[in-house]
Amino acid sequence: MRRKAFTLIELLVVIAIIGLLSSIVLVSMSGVRGKARDAQRYSDLATVQLALEMYYDTNGNYPSTSGTWRTVCNGALDTTTRGTTGATGYIPNLAPTYVGQLPVDPSGCPTGVNGYAYRSTGTDYKFVVYGTAEEGKLCATGQKYDDPVTGRGQTYCAIYTSGTGVNLW
Repeated sequence: MRRKAFTLIELLVVIAIIGLLSSIVLVSMSGVRGKARDAQRYSDLATVQLALEMYYDTNGNYPSTSGTWRTVCNGALDTTTRGTTGATGYIPNLAPTYVGQLPVDPSGCPTGVNGYAYRSTGTDYKFVVYGTAEEGKLCATGQKYDDPVTGRGQTYCAIYTSGTGVNLW
């Protein structure tokens, strides 16, 4: 009696096909991950904007950094590592009262990039996604959160008061 089974060649062909299909899926997923991180950045801009406006409504001013940049990642804009809550947060005293915790860029602190940065005089503020947008369409010219004064292209997005469009970059 003859038994029916797969040959070694048939198994190797199936394994090769599965490997090829999985590599194609992984390559296509990297673009999806970038879009998801950009969507998170976009959401973080809206969340911080709302929290800053609630802070202003309560206190009559914005959380001040005395006009210096503050980030959660140390780098070119801020050489000090900051926290995400309280007076030592990169947006002082915004969290946990007005937002649970200050957002951190979804890709963490990439080398040579600051991620999220905040600067304020108390009267005006600017909050930027500093060079980490991945898809290039998030803050294109004329779109929401476009920062026309940075001159740094589409990977820089910002929310700011009208007095900081020019003054606080």
